[in-house]
Amino acid sequence: MRRARRTKNGSSPYRLELLPVVQAYHRRARMKPALQQGELVYYGPLPSYYGIGEVKYVAGALVAVDFRGTGHYSVHEDVIDQRYLIPIPAPTLPLL
Repeated sequence: MRRARRTKNGSSPYRLELLPVVQAYHRRARMKPALQQGELVYYGPLPSYYGIGEVKYVAGALVAVDFRGTGHYSVHEDVIDQRYLIPIPAPTLPLL
């Protein structure tokens, strides 16, 4: 994943509004393949909060993700339950 630079007004350089909101209880969040190291993901319930991140480590249901400050709240690294993370589809990547 390339390094993202924040814009002058502090917003993300990525078009996070293109990522659909997916709640943890939604079927799409529960019925997905296991996440893999290096995969690009986003926080489903509120994509703009964390931004886009890279999976660094998977330990059961918990996933360590490097968001590199791409979201509105500049979160860099966090450990999140898998059901809250949604993989970014390959066709969507060039649009972001």
